[in-house]
Amino acid sequence: MINKGCIIITGLVLWTIGVFAQQAILPVNLNVPAGNRLSCHVYARGVQIYRYMQDKNDTSKYVWTFVAPAADLFTAPDYTTATGKHYVGPAWEATDGSKVTGKKLQQADSPDTSAIPWLLLSAAEVSGSGIFSGTTFIQRINTHGGKAPPAPDRGSHPGEEIRIPYTAEYLFYRPI
Repeated sequence: MINKGCIIITGLVLWTIGVFAQQAILPVNLNVPAGNRLSCHVYARGVQIYRYMQDKNDTSKYVWTFVAPAADLFTAPDYTTATGKHYVGPAWEATDGSKVTGKKLQQADSPDTSAIPWLLLSAAEVSGSGIFSGTTFIQRINTHGGKAPPAPDRGSHPGEEIRIPYTAEYLFYRPI
């Protein structure tokens, strides 16, 4: 007979090892300052939205410009138990009503060259008393996909939007 408590403890140990392994491969500029601890780890699946717009540096050209993320958040990498959503802000809102908006501090290239960068963000605004309450920092890691096309298609027209699928993990921290 299998002891359910052992299964839960084993799962927690493996999850913890996975988190520490992810932390070990982070570029130094994405480290969270001392005095903070991991409080929440979610998995995102959704799209990065881009709009075909005039280049701000060269108005004779048009480029795909980032508009917003649109993703669902899940409690595990199997994407079966939803726990919230991620959208323009950037903002993360949990099903328990808690919400955090972030401000980008640092970024690093993803090891996956077809993926959006990894990020370190500070919490700009936090509300609610759920899983995102007290958040001070957010990391976006293990990204896959989400990058805009390298060059506009000949058939693209100004104002057109595209949605590029992506996945990522978001780690939320709060003070110790």
